[in-house]
Amino acid sequence: MYAFRKPFSAAKYEGMTFFGTEVDLKTVFIISQIIGYAISKYLGIKICSEMPRSRRMIALIGFILIAQLSLLAFAVLPPSLKFLALFVNGLPLGMVWGLVVWYLEGRRTSELLLAGLSASFILASGVVKDVGRWLMGDAVGVSEFWMPFTTGLVFLPAFLFAVFMLNMLPAPDPADEAERSRREPMDGRKRVGFLRRFAPGLTLLFIAYFFLTAFRDFRDNFGIEVFTALGYGEQPGIFISSETWVAFGVLVPLGLLFLIRNNSAALLATFGLMMAGSFLMGAATLAFQAKIISGLAWMILIGLGAYLAYVPYGSVLFDRLIACTRATGTAVFTIYVADALGYTGSVTIYFFKDLIISDVSRLSFMIGLSYFMSVLGLLLLSSCAVYFYRVSKRSAVVIDEVAQELDTVNAVG
Repeated sequence: MYAFRKPFSAAKYEGMTFFGTEVDLKTVFIISQIIGYAISKYLGIKICSEMPRSRRMIALIGFILIAQLSLLAFAVLPPSLKFLALFVNGLPLGMVWGLVVWYLEGRRTSELLLAGLSASFILASGVVKDVGRWLMGDAVGVSEFWMPFTTGLVFLPAFLFAVFMLNMLPAPDPADEAERSRREPMDGRKRVGFLRRFAPGLTLLFIAYFFLTAFRDFRDNFGIEVFTALGYGEQPGIFISSETWVAFGVLVPLGLLFLIRNNSAALLATFGLMMAGSFLMGAATLAFQAKIISGLAWMILIGLGAYLAYVPYGSVLFDRLIACTRATGTAVFTIYVADALGYTGSVTIYFFKDLIISDVSRLSFMIGLSYFMSVLGLLLLSSCAVYFYRVSKRSAVVIDEVAQELDTVNAVG
């Protein structure tokens, strides 16, 4: 999927502005796609949480084909209208993640599967951008406006094969449902009830995610500009070399959560990883400014910290939350509420950077944002950990009481 979303950001579109304003054309491209992507997340709250398994494969393929056609429009439309193509591009792509998670959640092995999925999208972002840079190089010579469509063509066969294989996965078995609870589509009544039940903790989680998504997106979409400012702009494979370390650093600890069978303990461990990621963003930035580490090491470490805090939202966090509270529904719903708010945060940060503090370089902005996210993340995530730990303990007591009543009834019977 990332081959149809991220390659355009590997180009700089230097010297181009939006209708003669001070706003860079690349910023407009990014914001247009994110607005479409954010709208897709709001739509996905209903569409993805209600979609039955029988329709998921067709939906995944249809979404990608729409995205690819929009990249063709991006190539042929005049520069002043290309942002419309990227807006349309974001509309279907925002629902791909939720449909894939639907296949993987609610299993005893969900941590391993979701950790692998999360590592794949971290690595994919770097891979597809480096492929895009190669296509624009002298060896191939594709223009920066045709490059995204061409990259999509390169990866389309692999995407179709991957969707076919994903659809072959069996549904969670009874042992999965006993340990992780049954996952079901959620109608409007169930969605509202879930939000009300966990409102205080979810509010804090969503605020943290609002800024986390903005940070991750800024680092991802303006990575080439930041690397250039750090002196790595012409280094081949810079994205692959940096994101491979980040993906591996996220994959290992998230995958190890599989070893924790107690859902409450696993939920606490997940929050521990997220808080460690928040701390790492600030500590790495401090070390970089003190010239203890290089610019490349700094980009790797703040990426690792950001993804350690960010990735659990879309994978293990809500899966374990549902498992330890025995709430009825699907993790996809809460993932999409968080994503909708998160990408709204991305748009806000982009406008703030280019319209309010346009004189600040992207490197300086990234440094300041790293400190801000480190402090905010530690405060909010630690509060969430305390709240949800108490909720899970109360749920465990209720479950034990119900089990005892059932045992009594069975004994009398």
